[in-house]
Amino acid sequence: MPRDYEKGAYPEPPRQTPAVDKQTALPNPALILSKLFFYTVDLPVTTFRDTIDSIRSKNKLVYYHQKFRRVPDLTECQEGDYPCYYEAEMQWRRDYKVDQEIVKVIQERMRACQQREGFSYEQNCAKEIQQFKEVTKNYQSRYGDLGAYASARKCLMKQKERMMAAQAQSA
Repeated sequence: MPRDYEKGAYPEPPRQTPAVDKQTALPNPALILSKLFFYTVDLPVTTFRDTIDSIRSKNKLVYYHQKFRRVPDLTECQEGDYPCYYEAEMQWRRDYKVDQEIVKVIQERMRACQQREGFSYEQNCAKEIQQFKEVTKNYQSRYGDLGAYASARKCLMKQKERMMAAQAQSA
């Protein structure tokens, strides 16, 4: 060792802490209770759940959106074909709900843009506002005055009245 070795500059590594000497021969009651709980409650429940999960993973169902085939609307149904009337009504109700959700999504986009842009939203959100106006105009023209008991037949009659009014206006 060199003569200029300084013991304080390089301290010795810490010594290992000694094992705690037990003062009593009795076992720890907390350890006994935790082992008892583990083997009587936790282990059987966990094993049962794992078994059920393994069985379920073999028979796993896939959850996707239900897809319906398009059915003819009321104009294509034969007179007196009540199953066709029913299918057309259900198709119209699905379309109605889809159109409602489209309006909600466009409205959420417009509101998010308004919130994001603050006072200058009219200038910066013109595309979203125009899209919302167009979607609501189309929704209103199709489903506007149908009332609480809307149906495919009422909607078709409204469409027919709109077409007749357009013909009368053009003539």
